[in-house]
Amino acid sequence: MAGAPDDELFMAEAVRLSLTNLGRTSTNPSVGCLIVRHGEIVGRGVTAEGGRPHAEPQALADAGEKARGATAYVTLEPCSHHGKTPPCADALIAAGVARVVVSVTDPDERVSGRGLKMLEDAGIEVTTGVLEREGRRALAGYLTRQTKARPYVILKLAISDDGMIGRRGYGQVAITGAPARRQVQQLRAVTDAILVGIGTALADDPLLTVRLEGQEPFSPIRIVLDRHLQLPLSSKLVETAREVPLIVVTGLAGGETAVAGLSVDFEERKAALQARGAEVLEANDLSALLFALASRGISSLLVEGGARVAAAFLTADLVDEIQLYQSAIVIGENGIPAPVTPETAPQGFVLLRSEMVGADRLSVFERQTAE
Repeated sequence: MAGAPDDELFMAEAVRLSLTNLGRTSTNPSVGCLIVRHGEIVGRGVTAEGGRPHAEPQALADAGEKARGATAYVTLEPCSHHGKTPPCADALIAAGVARVVVSVTDPDERVSGRGLKMLEDAGIEVTTGVLEREGRRALAGYLTRQTKARPYVILKLAISDDGMIGRRGYGQVAITGAPARRQVQQLRAVTDAILVGIGTALADDPLLTVRLEGQEPFSPIRIVLDRHLQLPLSSKLVETAREVPLIVVTGLAGGETAVAGLSVDFEERKAALQARGAEVLEANDLSALLFALASRGISSLLVEGGARVAAAFLTADLVDEIQLYQSAIVIGENGIPAPVTPETAPQGFVLLRSEMVGADRLSVFERQTAE
């Protein structure tokens, strides 16, 4: 069915609305819904924090009787199955809406066209594919988990003017300015999990939490790739494991490791981490790890380094988006080369946008997909 002249305008607002709870809706996608009557928005809804209630019943409640005969704009196909809440398609039918406009059809096999059919069978006019590119971008985490059985992976790196991400033997090196660092904090707040390698964890002793006032509760799950369980028990990550979830990933099922000059049995080391609230997860490779994360409902993963981990994700072809913050700082001697720069983006990636963030330039590349 052909769309109305204002469909893109209202769908753009629905997409913006969906982004307000991104990263806060548990295993459910953050969906935006508008109820529009005679060209006026009379109801708004977005998937609630924790994933329920869904967007549609909230928008319908907001609209009240004005929903009858109105048009609903929804970023994702309304659900058609009975879960912990009734089907949203039924709610739209019961409210008497005359038309439903959808950006993206749901790949979930429990829905996947069934929601649209329920609406059409009830005599409701249905239009799909409105601002689908924008809708898919807003729902990238959910769609990737549903179709690829892994999270949507964002690789973020701060790069010096001479293409370095740090200096050997110097620990953490401040490359970008405050505006860029604040923007990265905002990115963490809308991402389900964040990952670094043991090299970064040992060199920087990071917290990997969100440090923006009022957004601390939205810190992502912290993940450290640590084959030999070298993460110190005194590290900030382990010390805060009971406050913000920490997963230490190892592919080693036995043996010994040297920590602070001591030979420590692997199982004892594992038990010590677990006793402090960390989870120890065994995964043979990155694909197996991402599958395990998706199985837990993790839809988005932010990879923050270091160079070896970033290169491993790129080599395994497991990156969906690359965010590069480049400053005017020159690191020079003993610099650690970045595995990717704005000039060396991997084949299959296209530049989505390039903008200044304070004194630093942000270049965002996304994986090109077949339309």
